[in-house]
Amino acid sequence: MEGISERAYAAHSGLSRGAVQKARKNGRLVLFADGSINAAASDARRGAMTDPDQQMRSRGGGEGMISGPGETSSYIKARTALTVYMAQDKQIAIQKKKGVLVDRARAETLVFRLARQERDTWVTWPTRVAALMAAQLSAEMEKAQGKPVTIETAILQRVLETHVREQLDALADLRVSLS
Repeated sequence: MEGISERAYAAHSGLSRGAVQKARKNGRLVLFADGSINAAASDARRGAMTDPDQQMRSRGGGEGMISGPGETSSYIKARTALTVYMAQDKQIAIQKKKGVLVDRARAETLVFRLARQERDTWVTWPTRVAALMAAQLSAEMEKAQGKPVTIETAILQRVLETHVREQLDALADLRVSLS
């Protein structure tokens, strides 16, 4: 026998015999022609093909512990990035629950609806107040001049509508940025 048996490799690597059999079945072990295990080459292949966290868990290490020297820096960076992302995601969820953050699409919809209601109110305003304003202006001018003065409601309404539309056109150029 050139190499070592499954049982001896299990003792050598700190794995259970079942884990060694699984590694053999999945091609993570290097075997000699006689079927025995090449321990040094198998250690290298298993290290390259197995998740370092999984290796730690299989040896009885804690959940989420990062293994040391055999680990690549890209894996550490990826794991760190994932941890940071998960923490930020939880922080955002907490802020949403507290009402500190709102959904951007919902906020934009509400702002649009409010602006639309405001515009609609102003568009109908001249029609609602033109007759009242014409009567008040006629009364004030009659007091001042001492003779009856008539202000046409339709003319006053057209003038008010023109000025209100100009103001609304100017306000339409304003943009709300939620960025």
